[in-house]
Amino acid sequence: MPGELPDGQPVPADGSLPPAALAAVGRQGFGVYVHVPFCASRCGYCDFNTYTAQELGGGVRRETYADSVLAELDLAARVLGDNPPPRVDTVFVGGGTPTLLPADDLARILERIDATWGLAPDAEVTTEANPESVTPESLKTLRAAGYTRISLGMQSAAPGVLAVLDRRHTAGRATAAAAEARDAGFDHVNLDLIYGTPGESADDFAASLAAVVAAGVDHVSAYALIVEDGTRLAARMGRGELPYPSDDVAADRYLAAEAALGAAGFSWYEVSNWATSPDARCRHNLLYWTGGDWWGLGPGAHSHVGGVRWWNVKHPSAYAARLAGGASPGQGREVLSGTDRHTEDVMLRLRLATGLPLPVLDDAGRVAARRALADGLLDGAAYDAGRAVLTLRGRLLADAVVRDLLP
Repeated sequence: MPGELPDGQPVPADGSLPPAALAAVGRQGFGVYVHVPFCASRCGYCDFNTYTAQELGGGVRRETYADSVLAELDLAARVLGDNPPPRVDTVFVGGGTPTLLPADDLARILERIDATWGLAPDAEVTTEANPESVTPESLKTLRAAGYTRISLGMQSAAPGVLAVLDRRHTAGRATAAAAEARDAGFDHVNLDLIYGTPGESADDFAASLAAVVAAGVDHVSAYALIVEDGTRLAARMGRGELPYPSDDVAADRYLAAEAALGAAGFSWYEVSNWATSPDARCRHNLLYWTGGDWWGLGPGAHSHVGGVRWWNVKHPSAYAARLAGGASPGQGREVLSGTDRHTEDVMLRLRLATGLPLPVLDDAGRVAARRALADGLLDGAAYDAGRAVLTLRGRLLADAVVRDLLP
């Protein structure tokens, strides 16, 4: 089941933001995230804020969900008021499974975002999708509506691995859906992989990498399996039905991904993400990683505007009820301090191939950076140019490097 949200400070009933936050809207870019909390079934490893029809019961209807999202968009327009973003650079519709909504609803949401704040002429517009939840016809509708990018949850090409993860699609469906997206005219197509699943062999993962390369996509995300408390997968491991993931195996899989994707013309730009060109990088995620602003629409969605972060109530019925009553769906928020911003800047920028400017670090951090350089965790040429950039070995130990660089 979905994890818990932090408490935070109360969000004003009207969702209003401090004047200082309003004055800073969009200085480092502005995006919109739309959360769609519906799934046809729950994957065994998932603790995202998503719900199956059985979990929701009869109190929430997908048919009216888009109306609730548009109600929050209206509230967002009132909150930003005289301080709207100069443009919307990116839109990302995530979940859950966004493509369980009718394509016309996803089109209607995008149209209203454009009418509210204006999409940049080159805006990146992404939707996530499960491979079995799209058809050539729905993909053409989404592309005609202005969606430019799609991210498909492939996870693996091995049937046994998909079964352990409780995925519903067949082994070849993800790459077939990627081809359909290309045929529909999508500019960019991503395939997601998960590695380190119990029972996955090196050959299984090699076959998954070969499949994504053969699919002709221009972006690949690959993440180590994380076992979250409260999930079905965690329960199975707790009962001894499955072994826990191995850090050594995960490292081997990551090295295999770097080798296979690098040989196929992909370059890493974030520790878990590879693209065939700068244009193929996910600009919405880069907005997150470089301190931009975004408004998150939907239950459980997080937002960040001008140094204020807030999050919505999690359950779709509570979310809809708040908006129907004219109130913000925000559950809690925090105003980021200078220390908070510094910590996040180091944590996120160090994961990027562009790295972190060394002057951002304090004296102790710069000493730690010299140690990391001596240990082969930071790139020497980049260091000489004034930036901390992880080497391949450093990427394997990224979390430890971050801890050393922070106070």
